[in-house]
Amino acid sequence: MIGRMTRIGVVTASTRPNRIGHHVADWVVGLAPEDVEVVEVDLREIGLPLLDEPEMPSEGHYAHEHTRQWAAVVDSLDAVVLVMPEYNRGYNASLKNAIDYLYAEWDGMPVACVGYGWSGAHFARTALRQTLERIGMVIVEGAALSFERTLDLDGTVRADDEATGAVRSMFSAITRTSTDSSKDAGRG
Repeated sequence: MIGRMTRIGVVTASTRPNRIGHHVADWVVGLAPEDVEVVEVDLREIGLPLLDEPEMPSEGHYAHEHTRQWAAVVDSLDAVVLVMPEYNRGYNASLKNAIDYLYAEWDGMPVACVGYGWSGAHFARTALRQTLERIGMVIVEGAALSFERTLDLDGTVRADDEATGAVRSMFSAITRTSTDSSKDAGRG
């Protein structure tokens, strides 16, 4: 890491036409410390089709250009923050699909989730944790925004000190963990 800033991808996971995730992602990006390079990643713009690779991602042989491009984006990052909604007590399909496309690129990478929904995306964050652990990501505590408390239905973030502090702590922890992980796994 000496000589360059930690590159943290802030991933907007929702792809819905009338989504609010990009507002939450903007708020998260605005709280990033100056000593990190934030890379904004929008799964709607990435536009991955449902997983269509003929081989298992763990093999690392990607037949399609969209997969190679997605792998290059992820591989260029030191850590990711997943800005994710909760749908029916789970995380959204576009996020699961994006995760499932890759394997080695995730291994050892620090990750944090900023969830939003009626319960701060508690159920979605809990469900996602199993997947992230399975692919070898290093999980860092994230943050949560709850409708009618810290987030309006139109996407206006009304974060309190607790939510703002959680994001700042998340960035500190993910940067520290990223530096440790890059030394251990040869990342960066």
